[in-house]
Amino acid sequence: MLSYLSITSCRVGWANARAKHTLHHFSSRIRQQQQHLKRSAKMKRPQQFDYFLVLDFEATCDDKKKMNPQEIIEFPVLKVNAQTYEIEKEFRQFVRPMNHPKLSHFCTELTSIQQEDVDSAKPFSEVFEDFKEWMEQKVGLDKECLFVTCGNWDLLTMLPSQCALDNLPVPPYCKRWLNIKRSYAIKKGEFVKGMMPMLKGLNLQHIGRHHSGLDDCKNIVNILRALDDLDCMFLPTYYTE
Repeated sequence: MLSYLSITSCRVGWANARAKHTLHHFSSRIRQQQQHLKRSAKMKRPQQFDYFLVLDFEATCDDKKKMNPQEIIEFPVLKVNAQTYEIEKEFRQFVRPMNHPKLSHFCTELTSIQQEDVDSAKPFSEVFEDFKEWMEQKVGLDKECLFVTCGNWDLLTMLPSQCALDNLPVPPYCKRWLNIKRSYAIKKGEFVKGMMPMLKGLNLQHIGRHHSGLDDCKNIVNILRALDDLDCMFLPTYYTE
């Protein structure tokens, strides 16, 4: 009987010791991971801007003929906190085209923008005034902001062309931007042609409808956030005079 109790006591003691060792091991691992996360947070460089302004125009188009001139029909911009990547404000208006007022079937299918959306919209000159007012009131011209696009077309080609049609100057803050495809290429080592390959390369799910300007902006925000997690520093990639 005494021998049995001694053996049982030894087993219980061994089990308790093993449990304590296991608990100590996992506690140590958790502390190490927490310390690693703290070091990573300290080492992560803050972005140099207060806000990113994510922009993605949609314009008149046709698969049967070249649209000349192209005109902006959706004008979306998201104000994104450059440190948290939270969307703080949103600007979005449809635009009524003046040179080609009837949308092609191809354009409607591609963008999901309906004829009634543009028929009831303001012309570009008025929408642009609303946008500039939004920039002053909701963003603040004293803030360090950087426009972000997927490619150079929006601010290198489309906006200057549209402003020229309406005899409007391009504001200085629209003359520098970050092409997110350049940031992706630098960080991932490959240049991609569009948004969908970037989402795939970063293991991100596409949200909304592709070629909806607003949904495209939201996907670009997710790409920004994912690249920031890879310690990507976002700086202007293009300037115009």
